[in-house]
Amino acid sequence: MTREERDALTEKLRGGRPKALQFGPDSLTRILCVTSGKGGVGKSTLTANLAVSLAAHGLRVGVVDADVFGFSIPGLLGIAGAKPTKVGDMILPPVAHGVKVISIGMFVEDGAAVSWRGPMLHRTIQQFLTDVFFGDLDVLVIDLPPGTGDVAISLGQLLPQAEVVVVTTPQQAAAEVAERSAIVARQTGQTVIGVIENMAGLPQPDGTVLELFGSGGGAETARRLSTEDKPVPVLGSIPLSIALREGGDAGVPVVLAYPEDAAAVAITAIAARLAVRERGLAGRSLGLSVT
Repeated sequence: MTREERDALTEKLRGGRPKALQFGPDSLTRILCVTSGKGGVGKSTLTANLAVSLAAHGLRVGVVDADVFGFSIPGLLGIAGAKPTKVGDMILPPVAHGVKVISIGMFVEDGAAVSWRGPMLHRTIQQFLTDVFFGDLDVLVIDLPPGTGDVAISLGQLLPQAEVVVVTTPQQAAAEVAERSAIVARQTGQTVIGVIENMAGLPQPDGTVLELFGSGGGAETARRLSTEDKPVPVLGSIPLSIALREGGDAGVPVVLAYPEDAAAVAITAIAARLAVRERGLAGRSLGLSVT
C-alpha cells in the first residue's frame, strides 16, 4: 500500500475520530481486568480460557496481555511468534480462536527478557489502548501482572471504569495476598465484581476430591472484599485439571479442546455468568445531538 492508501485505511477504521484512548469513559466496551495477589495461581490460563469462552457466547472479545514481564497469553492461545500488522501508526492485532490479542511478546525476540521501569510500562499499556485497533468490542479482557505494581496503577488511571476479577487458590495464605490487588483496584475507582478460586481440588476416580491446596480461599477472599452495600461473590471454583494444563502447553484452550472436562465446564459457567452483565449507558455520551 502507498502512504496515501494507508492513511485512508487508518481514517476509515477510526471512523474519522482522532487518535485517542479507545476505551475511555464514553466507550460501551466492558473492561474485565483479571488480577491476582501473587504469581502461579493460573491467572493467565483463566484469562485465555475466559476470553475464548466469551467469544463462543457470541461476544466480540479482545485481550490485552498487560503482564509485560511474564507475558504468556500468545502461547496459551496458540499464536506464539505471531506479529501484529502495522498500517501507518495503527496496529492491527492477531486473532486467535475468535479473539483479538495484543502482547509485548509480539514485539520482542524469542527468549528475550523485558526489564523496564515504571514510565516505559505506562507508555506500553497506553499504546496498547491507543494505537492497537480492536474495533467495536463487547468485552476487553486484560491479563494483569500479579501484585500491586506500576501496571495495576497505570490501568487504574487509564481505565477507572474497569471491572476486576480476582483469582486466588484455596490456600488461606494466597487468599490474604489476593485481597491486596483488589484493594489497589478500588483505590483507582475500579469495581471488584467477583473472585475465582483456581486449583480447587483434584477429582479422584472414586468421586472424592483431593484438596492439594486446602479449601476455602476463594470464599475467604470474597468475604474480606465484601461490604454491606457491595457484596463480592465467588464466581466459580476451577478444579485441578491435566487437560487444562495440556491445553495451555498446546495453545488450545481447554474450553475448546475438551469442553466436557470439569475445569472447562466450570470456566464456561463463569463466562456465561459474566456474559449476561450488560454494558451500562448511565453517564455515557451517546453521540447524539438535539435538532
